[in-house]
Amino acid sequence: MPSPLLAPVMRWLSRLSYPKLFLLAAGLFVVNLFFPDPLPFVDEILLGIGTLLLANRKDRGKPR
Repeated sequence: MPSPLLAPVMRWLSRLSYPKLFLLAAGLFVVNLFFPDPLPFVDEILLGIGTLLLANRKDRGKPR
C-alpha cells in the first residue's frame, strides 16, 4: 500500500503512456545519480515507476 503522500503521484503516473513514463523514469534516475536525494521520496517514486513500466509492458501485447 503506497503512503498517503505518494498515492496521488502514483495515480497520476499510472495514467501516463509508456514513452512518457520511461522518459520520466530516466530523467529522475539521472537527476538522482548526480544529486543524491534532491527531492524527498525520489527513490520510492522510481520504484513505483519501474513497477508501472513492467505492468505496461506486460499489458501491451494483449488485444483490447
